[in-house]
Amino acid sequence: MTEEHVPEGFAASVARMVDQALSRLQLPEGTGDALKACASVIQVSFPVRFRERIEVFTGWRAVHSAHRLPVKGGLRYSPDMNQDHAEALAALMSYKCAVVDVPFGGSKGGLRLDPRHYDEPCLEKITRSFARELIRRGYISPAENVPAPDMGTTQREMAWILDTYRDLHPEDLNHIACVTGKPVELGGVPGRLEATGRGTHYALEAFFSNPDAVRQAGLQGKLADQRIVLQGLGNVGYHLGLLLQQKDKVPIIAIIERDGALFDENGLDVAAVKEYMQRTGGVEGFPGARFEREGARILEAECDILIPAAREAVIHRDNAERIQARLIVEAANGPCTWEADQILRARGITILPDLFVNAGGVVVSYFEWIRNIGHIRLGRLQRRHDAIRGQHVISAIEMLTNRSAPDWLHDSLTRGTNEIDLVRSALDDTMRLAFQEIFETREIESNSEALDYRTAAYLIALRKIMRARMDLGVV
Repeated sequence: MTEEHVPEGFAASVARMVDQALSRLQLPEGTGDALKACASVIQVSFPVRFRERIEVFTGWRAVHSAHRLPVKGGLRYSPDMNQDHAEALAALMSYKCAVVDVPFGGSKGGLRLDPRHYDEPCLEKITRSFARELIRRGYISPAENVPAPDMGTTQREMAWILDTYRDLHPEDLNHIACVTGKPVELGGVPGRLEATGRGTHYALEAFFSNPDAVRQAGLQGKLADQRIVLQGLGNVGYHLGLLLQQKDKVPIIAIIERDGALFDENGLDVAAVKEYMQRTGGVEGFPGARFEREGARILEAECDILIPAAREAVIHRDNAERIQARLIVEAANGPCTWEADQILRARGITILPDLFVNAGGVVVSYFEWIRNIGHIRLGRLQRRHDAIRGQHVISAIEMLTNRSAPDWLHDSLTRGTNEIDLVRSALDDTMRLAFQEIFETREIESNSEALDYRTAAYLIALRKIMRARMDLGVV
């Protein structure tokens, strides 16, 4: 598929969605503008010398709201990156953290470049130079502003930023917490790489565990009964797709990627498609599936659930009328424009919004940051205690029944709790509680017209941010 460019009005689109929620709140004049305003944004341009040339790169880091510190948000490398983009994504991060009760403010940033055009040594020089520019200006710090991976960046870039920060601030005892999404060997937490995809899966499970939510969306049956179209097989889409197939046996009938889309009514093998993409650079030619060169058209395919998991504005006013899914799950940031959101709502299509669905990354980033600030592995103090207690339970069962406990029960109770078990359990609990709060807010706030999930989520976020800022004596 041809690559869509983020429209210049991305920040305005987010602001209009916020306005929709603000219209339901009784606020003093000017409060809404204060809540929407981006607190600060920095633009930096810097040269990087390669062997035969010098290139100048431009990047941004925006802080939307510092009502909680540190502020949190990814760094992305994209040819579409600009200030409007950074400010819109920073605002989404503020709202996202509030919805899932993560005590961070919102920030976002990135570089305008296509990482596919640079080899690893070049990317390292670029990343370290960008990090130095931000660190010297106070836009990277474990106490004030903590980046994470985003589109075009990985744990590799986070490791380079961590090392650069440590070189500039060797006296900072908490230097390891200056970024999240790091390799586990450098202080990262198990489960961070899969966090956004797994969080989306937990969001879907929470939705389908609520019969009223399923019925209101015009769907029937369980998650396993739905036919899914998945747009984007990057980090988020891949881990989500694996979970849907391996745990729920859900048929993913279409996968949309940069060069086109694959379609198979019987379901595609996500792992096989990913492996093929890594070998060939695209999905064209994947055996046993129909290839559609105009991949964006498959967004309009007949299905139960459409999951945009790649980039912004893929559903817009020009294609929203043709979307056939009953449920859209926004695993990407801003995949529906304001105009598309209005059209889809009028057509009765349910949307689970990005500020809830893809919050898994920042939730697990919070666990990683806590781990780093605490200087101790999650669960380290209790694992052996839990294992010993489990052994006592097994012994009691065997004494009372005069029978040996099954191996699966013995292993389950006596192995102790691993760090990744704690991370996944806490992420699951966070997403379920957030969905429950959003659903209940819809029920309470609905009057003659049913309230959509996006507006309900924004109401929750705005109220939490407003209360926090009022407690601090600012709007």
